[in-house]
Amino acid sequence: MIRTLTEPDKAREKLRVSFEFFPPKSEAMATRLWDTIKRLEPMAPDFVSVTYGAGGSTRERTHDTVRRIVAETSLRPAAHLTCVGATKAEVLAVAEDYWQAGVKHIVALRGDPPAGMGAKFEPHPGGFLDSVDLIRGLREHRPELGKCFEISVSCYPELHPENKGWNAEIAFLKAKQDAGADRAITQFFFEPDVYFEFLEKAHAGGVTLPIVPGIMLQPNFAGLKRMAGMVQASIPAWLDRLYDGLEEDDETRDMVTATVAAELCHKLHERGVRDFHFYTLNRASLALSTCRLLGLKPQPAKAA
Repeated sequence: MIRTLTEPDKAREKLRVSFEFFPPKSEAMATRLWDTIKRLEPMAPDFVSVTYGAGGSTRERTHDTVRRIVAETSLRPAAHLTCVGATKAEVLAVAEDYWQAGVKHIVALRGDPPAGMGAKFEPHPGGFLDSVDLIRGLREHRPELGKCFEISVSCYPELHPENKGWNAEIAFLKAKQDAGADRAITQFFFEPDVYFEFLEKAHAGGVTLPIVPGIMLQPNFAGLKRMAGMVQASIPAWLDRLYDGLEEDDETRDMVTATVAAELCHKLHERGVRDFHFYTLNRASLALSTCRLLGLKPQPAKAA
C-alpha cells in the first residue's frame, strides 16, 4: 500500500505547500504555464512564486505573470525581486507597483550576475548591495508598506557556490532575518539529513525564522545534474541509479521523480516538517502526483 503523510481528509490541516513557476519565454511556454497554474490552483497552495531569469533577464515577463495571477486566479503570488541591473529607486518602484497590484509577498534575492553563475557579482551603481540591503530597503521604503510586505529569502543547505564557509553562511542568513525576512526557502536537496544538519547549524547561529525545504521536480536527470552543479547540490548515487536507462522513457521518469519527491517529504514530515515548497518547472502533472502521494486533494471550487 502506498503511504501518505496523513489520511487525505486530514492532510490539509497538517501540511502547507507552495509552488514555484518561471515566466514564459514564448507563446507555447505561456500556454503551458497557464495550464499548469489553473491545474494547480485547486490544490490551494499557501502561495506561488514566480522567478526571474539569470541576471533579471525575464524581469518584465515575471511582472506580467504575477499581475495576471492576481487578476485571474485565487492564488496568492510571491514575486521574486532582485538587486541586479537596477538602482534602488527602480527596484523600490517595482515593489510599489506590486503592492498597488495586490501583491503582498516578495521573495527578496541578490540575483545572479548578468554574466551567469560563477561570474563576480557587481552591484549596480546606486543599487542595493545584496539581499540584506534589499530587505532593509523594502522595510524602510515606506513604513506602512514595509511593515505589511511578507518577505521570503533563499538559503543553501549545502552552501552557496560563493560561500566563505559555514560561519559566514549562517551569519548572512541571520542578517537577512534581522533585516526583516519572514521565511527562508532552501535550495533543493535529496537527503533529509542535509536539511536537518543545516537546520541545526542555523539554530545554533541564532536563526529562528521558518526554513522551508525546497523540493525539486525535475524529471530530466541530465538537466538535474547541470542544475545541481550550478548550485552545489549533491546528487546521491542511489538517485543516479534510479534514473539510469530512463533517458527515452518519459513516463517512468515522471513516476520516479514524483515518488522520490514524495518520499523525501515523508522523511522530512516524520521529523516535524509541515511546509514544502515545490520547484515545479511549470509541470502540473508532477506537482499534482507528488501532492496526491502526500495525501493532498484538490479543494472544491468556491461558488461565485
